[in-house]
Amino acid sequence: MFVLDKLRYFDAYPKVLEDFDSFRVKTSGGAIVTIVSTIIMVLLFISELNDFLTPGVNEELFVDTSKGSNLRINLDIIIPRISCDLLSLDAMDTTGEQHLHIEHNIFKRRLDLNGRPIEDPKKTDIMDPRKSTEKSVQNATEDECGDCYGAADESMGIICCNTCEEIKEAYKLRKWAIRDPAEFKQCQNDRSVEAMKHAFTEGCQIYGKMEVNRVGGSFHIAPGESFSINHVHVHDVQPYSSSQFNLTHIIRHLSFGVNIPGKTNHMDNTTIIATEGAMMFHYYIKIIPTTFVRQDGSTLSTNQFSVTRHSRHISPMSGDSGMPGIFFNYELSPLMVRYTEKAKSFGHFATNLCAIIGGVFTVAGLIDTFLYHSIRAIEKKVELGKFS
Repeated sequence: MFVLDKLRYFDAYPKVLEDFDSFRVKTSGGAIVTIVSTIIMVLLFISELNDFLTPGVNEELFVDTSKGSNLRINLDIIIPRISCDLLSLDAMDTTGEQHLHIEHNIFKRRLDLNGRPIEDPKKTDIMDPRKSTEKSVQNATEDECGDCYGAADESMGIICCNTCEEIKEAYKLRKWAIRDPAEFKQCQNDRSVEAMKHAFTEGCQIYGKMEVNRVGGSFHIAPGESFSINHVHVHDVQPYSSSQFNLTHIIRHLSFGVNIPGKTNHMDNTTIIATEGAMMFHYYIKIIPTTFVRQDGSTLSTNQFSVTRHSRHISPMSGDSGMPGIFFNYELSPLMVRYTEKAKSFGHFATNLCAIIGGVFTVAGLIDTFLYHSIRAIEKKVELGKFS
């Protein structure tokens, strides 16, 4: 009992005797302070609880040692002033060679000049510029042998041209330009000639995904059919003038890898205006491999990227090289970023909760005491007639 009597001196929470409880004074000001402080405590508690339930993210940077073989490219690009028939999509790696056997799911959708779809989207192929050099114009097996309009050459295997496509291939092999395919009899009823009439009265949306080798490379969207001559990649834009191509474009979406919740792609919904015809738009992209490790241990691999944009006008009269188009050049960073989700400490949450309740309660008590004594002092002066 002696020890307990001595222990009472350490009580930091002295109690008021029930007989003296009636001496406590309750004021309307104290009630307002209590209500306001309670609301503040509740709001801070909700905020702290939400922060506790949100996993923390730990960020690490290290050398990428993964051995992934493929890189997924997701794109959705609108070119509102050039028809789909006149646009081609090509993908190449750092060696300049075409991505062979590329897995892709790319679609083209025809649009009117107001951006409304004209017809259902159609799947398109990634252009292979080596096809035109690997195949030659074959001799006709039928009795009829169509005119090649000066392009026939037995040494090159060009003898008969019975279709519009064969004439185009013959001219490509001879490295000649075609001014107007409608001049050829074989091309008068060809779909490509009819498509030329709508070259600049329609727009085009190119979207989908493609799997390429996990090395640096590029892909581009440019007018004209692509092919290769002596390992040089070119686009046949005859009979158009390069100044006719308005390469204004809208990048609705561009990403590399799997799109996961919370990931932002800063190129999305970007509109680039071509101030004049025959412009080249270059996007230099640095891809950073990224891994997300969730609390349950599952791992999601994707990529972030940074981009630098450059554009220039092509003037053949000034001897400028290049062709109008939208070019994306990408490189893979040797570093990888890993984000790891971690649960917040309950001890930290409890500490903050006590700090919120105790801090607000203490500050509210100080404010209430200050207001109470200030009002009492003013009331006394009023009673004594000293308040002016």
